[in-house]
Amino acid sequence: MRNATNPPETLVSKLNYLQIWLLSTVVAGCTSMPNLPPVTDAPTNASLPGKVIWHELLTDTPAASEAFYTELFGWEFESLGIGFGSVVKANYRLIRHDGRLIGGMIDQSRLDTDEDISQWVVLISTDDIERAVGVVADDGGTVFTPPTALADRGRIAVVADPQGALFALLETKDGDPLDREPELNDFLWHELWTDNAVGAVEFYRHLAGYDLEEKAVMDDKAYQFLSKGGVPRAGILQDPIEDLAPLWSTYIRVEDPAAITARVEALGGRVLLPVHDRALGGQVALIAGPSGAGFVIQTWQPKD
Repeated sequence: MRNATNPPETLVSKLNYLQIWLLSTVVAGCTSMPNLPPVTDAPTNASLPGKVIWHELLTDTPAASEAFYTELFGWEFESLGIGFGSVVKANYRLIRHDGRLIGGMIDQSRLDTDEDISQWVVLISTDDIERAVGVVADDGGTVFTPPTALADRGRIAVVADPQGALFALLETKDGDPLDREPELNDFLWHELWTDNAVGAVEFYRHLAGYDLEEKAVMDDKAYQFLSKGGVPRAGILQDPIEDLAPLWSTYIRVEDPAAITARVEALGGRVLLPVHDRALGGQVALIAGPSGAGFVIQTWQPKD
């Protein structure tokens, strides 16, 4: 994806402080916000710091987005009404894959703003959110919300790394989702796309105690990724698309990317980069849902 010209506008971060404040309010909630459920259906009592354990979709087209992801991936949506104070109301819907919790969807259109903050937001596990937030602040990142209690879900903080890539930290109350082989039409992988890979590695290693590893790919290049306890957790790419602001990119495992991309536009989405081979193996494509929230689809074969 390197050197792609005219990067899609839907992926270019335009978040100003008003938008960040709104995003922080939505994701982190406030003291008057009702309970959010745990990120697992049953307690695991497991803490897996450094793992992406939840995904929030912010969308200004909730009905179209629900239909889009349902038709493409067979996801199921479950209503959970939540309120923000006495003025702003938003619908929160849980997202399931084959009955298993994988994320949430927030109806941005019910927020009191004309700004577009539609995007996927990753939530990274921490076992000490106070320390993690302190690292973000001390190492040049930005803390948009302090650790905030969400009752059964745990404690959350919305932050950005020193390059501006937005994410959230979550210290769960009843445990993190356990590691498992990614299923078809489920979240597969996560990558940090950044303009300073060296600085990003240093920041995230300090934040979550990651180890930096490399995997050889074609043309004598190496793919860098962060692992914890020997388990790969996220990749790091230096400027995969020119003029793209740093962000966390989410991958979804699919069987036939061409069949998926052929249906995207009819369902209200856009194909931003067509299907192509990836140096690491498999095929990928970059697409966006009806609200413009971008993500990557990829084929992947688990090891025997």
